[in-house]
Amino acid sequence: MVIFMKIVYENMPVITNKEVEKALSFCKDQVVRNLPEFTDKFQKAYSEQNFYHPIENNYWTTGFWTGEIWLAYEYACEAEDKSKKKTEGNNEKDGDVKALKNAGEIQVLSFLNRIENKIEVDHHDMGFLYSPSCVAAYKLTGNETARKAAILAADQLITRYHPVGEFIQAWGPMDAPENYRLIIDCLLNLPLLYWASDETGDDKYRNIAEKHIHTAVKNVIREDYSTWHTFFFDMKTGAPDHGATCQGYRDGSAWARGQAWGVYGCALAYKYTGRNEYIDLFQHVTQYFLTHLPKDMIPFWDLEFTDGDAQPRDSSSASIAACGMLEMAKYMEEREANVYQKYARQLIKSLYDNYAVKSPEESNGLVLHSTYSNHSPYNTCNHYGVDECNSWGDYFYMEALTRLHKDWVLYW
Repeated sequence: MVIFMKIVYENMPVITNKEVEKALSFCKDQVVRNLPEFTDKFQKAYSEQNFYHPIENNYWTTGFWTGEIWLAYEYACEAEDKSKKKTEGNNEKDGDVKALKNAGEIQVLSFLNRIENKIEVDHHDMGFLYSPSCVAAYKLTGNETARKAAILAADQLITRYHPVGEFIQAWGPMDAPENYRLIIDCLLNLPLLYWASDETGDDKYRNIAEKHIHTAVKNVIREDYSTWHTFFFDMKTGAPDHGATCQGYRDGSAWARGQAWGVYGCALAYKYTGRNEYIDLFQHVTQYFLTHLPKDMIPFWDLEFTDGDAQPRDSSSASIAACGMLEMAKYMEEREANVYQKYARQLIKSLYDNYAVKSPEESNGLVLHSTYSNHSPYNTCNHYGVDECNSWGDYFYMEALTRLHKDWVLYW
């Protein structure tokens, strides 16, 4: 049964289907415009003065840019089909399809090289790297190189699993007590393991994913359904120790992006396990997120802050949460589904009206006013990517639009 929010954004408009089409068309065109600079290179995790600069494929975020390429490819293919029904012969849209596919396949080769040569892969972000890049490529085009790379990435991810504690360690040396922890982000890395089991017929990936999900949601979600960024365990016994934050304002607050990972992560946990308790967790975690938003529904970087606080926003959190709501709505009865679909449409409408890039002169990204890493007196963050575009914010905005546009087959 859906939990109806005490705060209902009745007066907030929803994005219309026409606006979804307009937004997706701009996103596709913006991705195509970026291909000359970002085919052999990748976008940096965050923009600088609203413009991304190129980097090598050596950071945890590079898969999001490739994911944008594949989302743009999907949309361009549809546009090409519609155009061919109206006209004969080649056209500009046909050129977009070829350019996007070519760029995506070039980046797949880069991801294969990265995993084969173990270039910055000793962490839990294999899903962020390989689901929107290589799993997407394989699902859309049947690219066998992409399949090979993604299975190797799944193999790498399970090397970070601790049987004592039953979780996948986020980062750092596996024998260091100060690194014996998980972080909430990893809920989005686990679909890579489910996909690998489906592809190979080997349940070892699925079994590890399900053990991690259970450990994570049991510990990283607090009694009030806010979330910890990270949770530590006793290295000898595997017993839960304590929660903490690296990226939120303070240990007791709710980092906005972490809460959004919880929304989407619980939806994916239900998708892959069918366990009803994950529906209940989704509803409560989502309620916490929605009831801690400012008037325009786009969160500040930590949910401790609201209208009137001199703090930066994190627009990426709104897109991530909207994707989670749209995913979970697929498994609910119509009345419940409509509630979450409406909230998602309201979130994306606010982004579209007030945060989305409107011209290539303004930015080479898609969504402004995201926060990557904001230092506070109480956290350990370095200060960068604040009030900028960031690559996952752009990707999940485009994913949310794609979900609103059609019945989308997940890359996750």
